Amino acid sequence: MHLSLRAIAALLMLLTGGLGLVVVLADPLALQTLRHQGFDQYQRWQPRVVQAAPVRIIDIDEASLDRIGQWPWPRTRLASLVERLGEQGVAAIGFDVVFAEPDRTSPQRVSGDWPLTPTARSELQRLPDNDAAFAEAIAKQDVVLGFAARSEATADAHADANTDAKSPEPRYRYVWMGEPDAGILNTIGGAVRPLAPLEMAASGVGVLSFVPDADGVVRRVPMVMSLQGQPAPSLSAELLRVAQGTPNYILQRAGGGAPALESLRIGALTVPTTARGEMWIHYTPAQAQRYVPAWRVLNGTADPALLEGHIVVIGSSAPGLLDLRFNPLGQLMPGVETHAQAMEQVLTGQHLARPSWAMAAEALLVTAGCVLLVAIGAFMGSLRAAAAWLVLVAALLWGGWWAFSTQRVLLDTFTPAIAWTLAYGLASVCRHFRSELQHRWVRQAFSRYVSPNRVAHLMQNPEQLELGGKRQECSFIFTDLAGFTPLMESIDPADAVHLLNRYLEEMISIAFRYQGTLDRIMGDSLAIMFSAPVEQADHAQRALDCAMEMHRFATGFTRQQQARGMAFGHTRFGIHSGEVIVGNFGGKALFDYRALGDPVNTAARLESVNKHLGTWVCVSEATLSACAPRVARPVGRLVLKGKTAALQVFEPLDEVPRGYAPLDQYRSALDALRAGDVAQALERFEHLRRAYPDDPLVNLHGARLLAGERSDLIVLAAK
Repeated sequence: MHLSLRAIAALLMLLTGGLGLVVVLADPLALQTLRHQGFDQYQRWQPRVVQAAPVRIIDIDEASLDRIGQWPWPRTRLASLVERLGEQGVAAIGFDVVFAEPDRTSPQRVSGDWPLTPTARSELQRLPDNDAAFAEAIAKQDVVLGFAARSEATADAHADANTDAKSPEPRYRYVWMGEPDAGILNTIGGAVRPLAPLEMAASGVGVLSFVPDADGVVRRVPMVMSLQGQPAPSLSAELLRVAQGTPNYILQRAGGGAPALESLRIGALTVPTTARGEMWIHYTPAQAQRYVPAWRVLNGTADPALLEGHIVVIGSSAPGLLDLRFNPLGQLMPGVETHAQAMEQVLTGQHLARPSWAMAAEALLVTAGCVLLVAIGAFMGSLRAAAAWLVLVAALLWGGWWAFSTQRVLLDTFTPAIAWTLAYGLASVCRHFRSELQHRWVRQAFSRYVSPNRVAHLMQNPEQLELGGKRQECSFIFTDLAGFTPLMESIDPADAVHLLNRYLEEMISIAFRYQGTLDRIMGDSLAIMFSAPVEQADHAQRALDCAMEMHRFATGFTRQQQARGMAFGHTRFGIHSGEVIVGNFGGKALFDYRALGDPVNTAARLESVNKHLGTWVCVSEATLSACAPRVARPVGRLVLKGKTAALQVFEPLDEVPRGYAPLDQYRSALDALRAGDVAQALERFEHLRRAYPDDPLVNLHGARLLAGERSDLIVLAAK
């Protein structure tokens, strides 16, 4: 029992909608990758517009390394860099570097390693300590140092055996708007911090680490993270705080008590964040004016206008220092640029956000869209369904692009588009499969009214389903069941119909086995043709073989019924071949596929002539001559009613039946008749009549000779 289309559609709606919802909520890595690549493409199409922002990168580039020396530089040189920047009036200075170990170039540290004279060693020890000089420079400016995150908890990185200084208390304070919960933030188990004297001298310290996605692309910057259960700012956030001179961070939790952060306020600046405290970065293409080479600052040739009032972050673009990252634009950039672009984005207010409701909206889109697309794929016509799917998916994708390009909102429309396409495709496949089942059922049902080969031919050649015909050589079988009308009157009509159906079913099955085309059923009679609609080179052989198998069945079936006491008659067969017009005849409203021409009428006459001949099967010479040799007794030359030309007719046999004259004796007698030797013919037929009184053809020709006939030409006055 096949499910209805509505039941199939309902199952598909539940399956695709439910599965899509589960996948969206589970958010597997493959789905994240797809979503991120889509967001990256948006950025490539529409990068952030470059706007003037008071942020600069002091670049320790290849030129600076060539002029000043390889990294790491002595802390005294870094102190000079801080002092020069302070002289230029910068708002805040950040280091994208972790100063976790003492400067190894300090005189006090190298003197113990070098083979020096006592006088030289004494002179070196009187030089100031490099770290102390650097700390003194830091203390005079608004400087933010960086620390690196570790996934595991570690001992404090101030592992200097010469000091027991502890990390200073934070210079900032976090204020929660809502229940405090640092657990909702990205957690870092430990930190590699700057040297304690440096950190105490600094105005702030921030996390340098990013959280790149699985493909290594940096799309988000953590503005605040959780360290040992307490919030800790990023380098970008701490620079923005120090530059404004504000002591507080205000963390706004999402509404409804959800375990998620919504935004971070830093003084007058509000930064929309992800649930875990990250900021989506909308990148601009690389901008040369964003960078100021460190060597120019040190030698005083840097343009003061590029630095005054700016937040500067010191880092390196030199490939050898291995601080390079991939951004969504497909570009390799220095890691320090991520901090700079994050601060530019905050200062210019060009925020890129993925709202907290985005995933719920996407899940709703997936579920509702799958249900709708299943309905469209299942119940709408193919062309209209394809057009509807295309319009809906295009509108969905355009909606995602519109949200990004005009509202700077990141919505994942790629996942719903794929889910919709899969739902539509699955519904279409199921509909197609069910349609195939229906077509198969219709074809099978149609084959009960029309020959299967005719059905198959029309399905393969639909252009032939039109009025008209063509000339073609075909063969025909006509059958008739003798005495069936009286039988109908003598038994219950229902029993008669059942009996007739059993008989016709097997007769037609035999015809179909030989690829015959059922022309029509006329009560208990059949008309079957060969080589139409599909041409068959051996159509004559097929027709004769088919007729003989039908004759064997009909003879056996008759004997069975007669053994039951039922007066079931024998079946007569007529077989003939010739050129006819084959095609569709009738009108535009109703076709009748058949063959028209004299060979059709001749085959029908040959069937009926059996009544006059006393035979059950008659085949014309036109058919028999095109077949392989077989037992066949010549009947004679027949002039059928309404005809003028004689037709050579034969009685085909599987074997000479008991009670029939031997074939050679019969042929000898008929040959004498054909030769005009009447006396010899009469003598031979009289001998055969006495020996084989049940042979119909012997009796026929013997009677004709006695009636004065002198040849094998038989002119029939009746059909």
